[in-house]
Amino acid sequence: MRAAYIERLGPSEAIVYGELPPPVCGPDDVLVEVVATAVDPVDTFVRSGRYPTAMEFPFVIGRDLVGKVVESRSPEFSPGDQVWCNSLGHEGRQGAASELAAVSVDRLYHLPDGVSPTEAVALVHPAATAYLAAFTHGDLRSGDTALIAGAAGNVGSALVTMIARAGGTAIATAHPDDHDYCRRMGAAHTIDYRTRNIVGEVSEIAANGVDLYIDTSGRNNMVDAVEMLAVRGRVVIMAGTGSRTELSTGALYLKDGSIRGFVISRATTAQLRDAAAVVNRLLLDGALRPRAVEILPLAAAAEAHRRIETERLRGTRLVLEI
Repeated sequence: MRAAYIERLGPSEAIVYGELPPPVCGPDDVLVEVVATAVDPVDTFVRSGRYPTAMEFPFVIGRDLVGKVVESRSPEFSPGDQVWCNSLGHEGRQGAASELAAVSVDRLYHLPDGVSPTEAVALVHPAATAYLAAFTHGDLRSGDTALIAGAAGNVGSALVTMIARAGGTAIATAHPDDHDYCRRMGAAHTIDYRTRNIVGEVSEIAANGVDLYIDTSGRNNMVDAVEMLAVRGRVVIMAGTGSRTELSTGALYLKDGSIRGFVISRATTAQLRDAAAVVNRLLLDGALRPRAVEILPLAAAAEAHRRIETERLRGTRLVLEI
């Protein structure tokens, strides 16, 4: 089968496009013919070694796929079923950037009828990340106010949509060029992320502070974040592998606040399935749509990784068609 893979950790140039033997399915695996796979920033972390994880070389890259079931021993899936997965390519699992993939049945989900495979594969990773960050780890409830930094990005816009639909109030920070987009996604308020007094602007919107603070940009200014928190407010850290920040521990303590790190790569299969159910509902009713999708051939996997690392894509998702 054709695949994009690496034989060592390294730069994007280490990615090889070529032939590999087809995967061997275990008793709990489903064989999937891959239609498309998305390229995520975390894929570049895995490929380079920035995110250490178990892997066996040659290692097929990528974690998200949409495809069609070829073989299955599970009563849940039958040949011909349209399916998706967003948790391959790490923790010893081979990736998605290949013509065929073996997917554990507990990591595979049906794709709703009528949903575009390329749109779906562009959304499933950021949308599931957003759900788990806001609701599983951020404990967001109806009536809560949440500040989403970097709200115009893929995860950020999904957060805004989900929070608004759950009865929360989303405050979006983004470049002014993106404010209209954030409001269309459901943001109740927008703030220029470059403002020097974000704490003051937020206090005018939420006098008692925000219940949830999530920074998708990875800047992670914890001094401002803690100052903006309401009593018993939560900060979820979900980006910025190299960020360093001061922390106002006294203020956090007095507010009975909390800070929690979250990476979807460590989500349990039960958590991922909960997220998948929500993502499928939002895909089906059209609430989640990618801002922009650029389709490339699988042979361009190395180029896609290079662009993720060197270009500002402004919400554009790169999708490799098989």
